[in-house]
Amino acid sequence: MFGLFKKKEAPKEPPSQQRDEWKEFATPFLPDELSIVAVTDASGFGSVKEPEQELWRVGIGLTAWMEEDSPDIHQGEASLVSLADDTLRNYLRQRVRPDFIIKFTARVSEDGRRLLLLDLPEPGFDPDLKAILEEQKKPVSFWEDGLGTFTLNRSVGWFETEAEWLGQPARLDFDRDENRADCLTHFHTLMERQEEWDQRVRALAAEKLLDLANDWAQESEEDREAAEITQEQFMERMELDAIQIYEDGAFEFWFNDGDLFWGHSIHVTGSLTNGPEEAQMEG
Repeated sequence: MFGLFKKKEAPKEPPSQQRDEWKEFATPFLPDELSIVAVTDASGFGSVKEPEQELWRVGIGLTAWMEEDSPDIHQGEASLVSLADDTLRNYLRQRVRPDFIIKFTARVSEDGRRLLLLDLPEPGFDPDLKAILEEQKKPVSFWEDGLGTFTLNRSVGWFETEAEWLGQPARLDFDRDENRADCLTHFHTLMERQEEWDQRVRALAAEKLLDLANDWAQESEEDREAAEITQEQFMERMELDAIQIYEDGAFEFWFNDGDLFWGHSIHVTGSLTNGPEEAQMEG
């Protein structure tokens, strides 16, 4: 669509709503069409579409890019973006690989941080970009006493480690853009009072979600005649999966639901200052 398949066949005129979406989406970009070589990040192509939209908003992060006929390399946060129908969306997700060098035609935004894709990307090469790619693929990790070795999960952009929480393994993670020292301090605060925090978080989840869990149980033929789930049973069936912390002391606890919600997650949010505040069933 929008000329992206013109090498195979003459493009068909898109419906008017799609033309309007494309026109609006492309407005912030400079008019010049440039041949670009770029390094993709580890995240892969993502996509989102609002109910009133016909086309997907798709994009992938770029860690470095350059015009094909220029020696200047642009590094920093950037992204390759476009609009896509289902066919193009699936193609980009399958064929444009993370941690790779690609070549494509694009229009660039005024700040140089977004590139509007105009044709199908193909494998590319540049020796300087290859060096950047090899460097970005190297593992990044650090050791923190009492917590363990944190390793950067580049596909999602956070540092993570596995720690012991009340005798069971749980993942600890924080965004790489957050202040590392503050996040580690907050993790130590949680770990030093595990029993207290675990009880408070589970109690809040039960307070917010127990009625919903019993509604779900009544919908199951197997559980329809069973006694109602109690608060204690709800709390016991929750299985801690991960804790995420932020530099301001906010936290997120993620639990496997123990089949309370047929395999969905239980998500509790709050802060070290205010304690657990909200709980939701997600996934």
